[in-house]
Amino acid sequence: MSVDSRFESLRSVVPSVSRETTERLIAFEALFHKWSKAINLASPSTLVDLWNRHILDSAQIFPLASHASHWLDLGSGGGFPGIVTACFLKEVSGASIDLVESAGKKAAFLRTATGHLDVPARVHSARIEAMWGKIETPEIVTARALASLNDLFRLAEPWLTSGSRALFQKGRDYQREIDESRVGWSFDLVQHQSAIDPASVILEISNLRRAAD
Repeated sequence: MSVDSRFESLRSVVPSVSRETTERLIAFEALFHKWSKAINLASPSTLVDLWNRHILDSAQIFPLASHASHWLDLGSGGGFPGIVTACFLKEVSGASIDLVESAGKKAAFLRTATGHLDVPARVHSARIEAMWGKIETPEIVTARALASLNDLFRLAEPWLTSGSRALFQKGRDYQREIDESRVGWSFDLVQHQSAIDPASVILEISNLRRAAD
């Protein structure tokens, strides 16, 4: 796929994307492939379509909160959506994102990518619970392919009950997860249909509280 084709595909999900951000994401794609030869950053079956399956899928998050300046990505793994978001935040004055990843090798990749791409991201090689009280309440909390909605609420509770808004990407079982989480939690929900996968959604969560509160 040419640079122009990648640029046009990005514009389909982020109309305001610049050429510079596109080039940064292409550089990230190349770095990801290089590191994937040594460590497992993503399912091997998805690497042949990395641009669409992971980069575009992650990019569609940004327009939902493009004016937010402080983001937090939980379980960042290979950088989706954390590093992709950081590439967009490079052009937002004063913006930054915290990436939390407990796996040492993946955290090392994230640090390499952050430096190589010169993006405003801080990498924390730690369990999410260890960062409670250490990362100030962000405007947006993201997570992709990390845990069930119930578990995500538990992991992100200190931030989401303090005013953060969540943008969680979920697959075809999202309705079951929503129904199950309603038992123990109360929250406001807006569902955004994925622009990449018709069976997937982005769940926008705010005003999270334990149901007993």
